[in-house]
Amino acid sequence: MTSETKHITLQAQDLSVGYFNKKAKKAVAETIDFSFSEGELIGLVGANGIGKSTLLRTLAGMQPRLSGAILVNEKPLEDYSTLALANQISVVLTEPPASKNLTVLELISLGRQPYTSWMGTLSEKDKTAVQNALQATETQSMAHRKCFELSDGQMQRVAIARALAQDTPIILLDEPTTHLDLYHRAYILKLLKKLASENKKTILFSTHEIDLAIQLSDTMLVMTGNANYFDTPCNLIEAGHFDALFPKDTIHFDKNTGRFTVRK
Repeated sequence: MTSETKHITLQAQDLSVGYFNKKAKKAVAETIDFSFSEGELIGLVGANGIGKSTLLRTLAGMQPRLSGAILVNEKPLEDYSTLALANQISVVLTEPPASKNLTVLELISLGRQPYTSWMGTLSEKDKTAVQNALQATETQSMAHRKCFELSDGQMQRVAIARALAQDTPIILLDEPTTHLDLYHRAYILKLLKKLASENKKTILFSTHEIDLAIQLSDTMLVMTGNANYFDTPCNLIEAGHFDALFPKDTIHFDKNTGRFTVRK
């Protein structure tokens, strides 16, 4: 399937995100435009405070947009009910689960809430979705362990498994590699790449691991404060858009290696 024939799952058109303060609008990021497709891993990068988390929460319907449009499978975001949107988008935030006393299996099973009865009873289809999520994230061996017993890297895989169990076409993750060592940062991003490709998911993740994102992302959204750029990593490098992320007298971006270095 070529990029021209891939189904577009999530779009932003002249989007402005931020907050309403005493009936006044406070924009954090403006003029955001992109089209994400199925099977695509998208890296969202930018300096601290640039609006990455605000954008993710807005795309997930957790806070209202200031202006512009968000389309989920070609339908305006605001036309979805809360339950209908939970069938389209799953979210992995940086906050730990409310109760780490749950077992891994119990936490992942919560991803099936949009589909279960009011009693939360799992059907055979629900159980199959949970088992598939366990298998995809290689968390079967810890299914009956308590979440408080897990390392940060293991907990992140469980959080991703819960989102997979929800079985939505779109998954949004806010800094999924925070607090992880280099091996586990690479492991998580490679896992997301595999899930996007094999399961035809649209996966958008924010990260400070820009070097890794450049290597693994199909496309990237670069937020600089002055402008926002969406393209393939190679095209973004050629256009010099990564150079605008940090002060040039401190951080240098090498176009040849695709890496940032500290100026001495």
